[in-house]
Amino acid sequence: MPDLLLELFSEEIPARMQARAAEDLRKSVTDRLVGAGLVYEGAKAFVTPRRLTLAVHGVPARQPDLREEKKGPRVGAPDNAIAGFLKAAGLKSIDEAKVQPDKKGDFYVAVIEKPGRAAIDVIGEMLPDVIKSFPWTKSMRWGEQSKAPGALNWVRPLHSIVATFGPETEEPEIVPFSVGGIAAGNETRGHRFLAPAPFTVRRFADYAQKLDKAKVVLDAERRRDIILTEAKQLAFAQGLELIEDEGLLAEVAGLVEWPVVLMGSFDEKFLRIPQEVIRATIRNNQKCFVLRDAAHAKLVDKFILVSNLEAEDGGKAIVAGNERVIRARLSDAKFFYETDLKTRLEDRLPKFKDIIFHEKLGTQWHSIERMEILAAELAPFVGADLAKAKRAARLCKADLLTEVVGEFPELQGLMGKYYAEAQGEDEAVAHACEDHYKPKGPDDLVPSDPVSIAVALADKIDRLVGFWAVDEKPTGSKDPYALRRAALGVIRLVIENKICLPLMSVLIPARVMIGDDLKHQQLDQLVEPIGRLREAGFSDRRINPIWSDLERSRFPEKLSDQEKNTALDELANLLSSLAERLKAQLREQGARHDLVDAVFALEGQDDLLLIVRRVEALGKFLDAEDGKNLLAGYKRATNIIRIEEKKDNREYTDAPNPSLYKLAEEKALAQAIDASRVEATRAVGTEDFEAAMRAMASLRPHVDAFFDKVTVNVDDKALRENRLKLLNEIRAATRAVADFSKIEG
Repeated sequence: MPDLLLELFSEEIPARMQARAAEDLRKSVTDRLVGAGLVYEGAKAFVTPRRLTLAVHGVPARQPDLREEKKGPRVGAPDNAIAGFLKAAGLKSIDEAKVQPDKKGDFYVAVIEKPGRAAIDVIGEMLPDVIKSFPWTKSMRWGEQSKAPGALNWVRPLHSIVATFGPETEEPEIVPFSVGGIAAGNETRGHRFLAPAPFTVRRFADYAQKLDKAKVVLDAERRRDIILTEAKQLAFAQGLELIEDEGLLAEVAGLVEWPVVLMGSFDEKFLRIPQEVIRATIRNNQKCFVLRDAAHAKLVDKFILVSNLEAEDGGKAIVAGNERVIRARLSDAKFFYETDLKTRLEDRLPKFKDIIFHEKLGTQWHSIERMEILAAELAPFVGADLAKAKRAARLCKADLLTEVVGEFPELQGLMGKYYAEAQGEDEAVAHACEDHYKPKGPDDLVPSDPVSIAVALADKIDRLVGFWAVDEKPTGSKDPYALRRAALGVIRLVIENKICLPLMSVLIPARVMIGDDLKHQQLDQLVEPIGRLREAGFSDRRINPIWSDLERSRFPEKLSDQEKNTALDELANLLSSLAERLKAQLREQGARHDLVDAVFALEGQDDLLLIVRRVEALGKFLDAEDGKNLLAGYKRATNIIRIEEKKDNREYTDAPNPSLYKLAEEKALAQAIDASRVEATRAVGTEDFEAAMRAMASLRPHVDAFFDKVTVNVDDKALRENRLKLLNEIRAATRAVADFSKIEG
């Protein structure tokens, strides 16, 4: 079967767009082939800085013939219905249709036969549309053709198109089409400098082989392997180790068509600045890799660069050029770092008063003040030193105003640690400056030091409560303030560090502070207009009521009941959002969804760690024989109650009357329920959920005996009602540990 080869040859495609572009090309062409009835055997896309290539194997030479029966109106239908049918079916007269009997009568049916076309003609029609509608995130027009109507938009100027089609045993044909004044052909070029002469190609195997000879490695994966292997070998030869960087490796592989790996060096004096600054400087500015001593894991004064040239001098000039640029960049970085060290972190803080955190939430200064108070609130829960937690919360954002972080934002937090250490801060405070942003994602490490935990939680809780208060919650796929990440961070910090933290005890103070700051902003907004009123001659007698009314309402304790209820509703909504994320995480970790729902159905669940422990204990309990049997008894009891409540149109939730117990099994069950409820409640209070489950398990023989010996639906109305109420006590008692109605089975 024939194969299709397509190459779109252009100026350099940005490395960040290449992988997506290759996939878009493959999907766009193959979807259209299948839609046209040309079902292929395989397809693979390739990309280099200067070309997008697609090879499709096993395409049919022709479309299959199409035969379709189109049902029309009933025989004898109105003329306008007949006319519409003829037009839709492409028939000239109704005589061309056949009559087909149906249960409801005779109907006209048009038999449409459409012969298949040659695949090369179909492909020639679809490819221009693929190219014109290609989904580049950014594109451009160029040259004189850019002024013409319908001019081609492409990521960079498109120079040529290769499009061949045919079986392996024959000479392939050129697919006949043109786009933007460029006609498809069979001619391409190799490396821009090493093999610029044009050459013709036939099919993919021939194309790939000739490109390799023309100094172009077509496969991006192979370019990455070449770079990584040669870089490791160069490093190993000098007793060094490459610091691998997948993101940089992918980017560099997208910058070269013929990778040549070289090693350069820089002045050893630069090693006195933090290693991360050196790495960021060399990586971000020159797209080079750094090396470390294999024995001590410390950076060395050498780097790996990847050239796109095989130079006659072995790359000496290329290396020297990169060394000059890196020397200048490292000099800048060293100057920034040394300049930053001259100013203490706390001396930078006043500048935050002029930096808006969010237009509705005030300045970054307000946020830092709230974090400091929240860290103090959290310190006892996480076992952190109060003074250290407050100090870390005050300093942790200060490095945002440093020169190094201004140049390399990805180093925020880390540089805060270095500067804190340099000015003699306690080690826990310094590490909290770095760790308070963590975890940044599901795979990031979670801080374990108590001071770091307190500050990290304070940062995330302040952010969540603040944005909930101003109704800037995540919606659908939109989360501009990374609130979902903050919520997951709170969950991981609490669960992985095994911290018992009743969240509402922290959320309420956080919301109180947010409300206070919102009031302050209203006051601040009035300062200037009130000054203008005074300048205009208004007396204080007329101005003061405006000011004092707002002043009286500024403090949280003066909030109206409506404001308090609104705030509590916000926090309940936030707590529900955290619960949903915890549910999702527990399910991903293999917890049964019904057990998670059974625990979350209980009211007042705001301690995430206790929720997780309760789910785990419930799972173990229900895996045991006692748990399974108790669940079966619970289901039987609730089914009876539900049926009878529906029949009687009432609920049996009142306490049963002990004087109406007639049988020993009734009395025994009632006593067992009272005892287990007391024991389970006590165990839950001491966070011993396994003991709570054992208390529930003690009900099992009494429930079994009740159903064996006691008839619920007796003729005696009072006795029947009392027994239904006793069954309801089983339902009520189990809620001490979970809502068993949510459990399947």
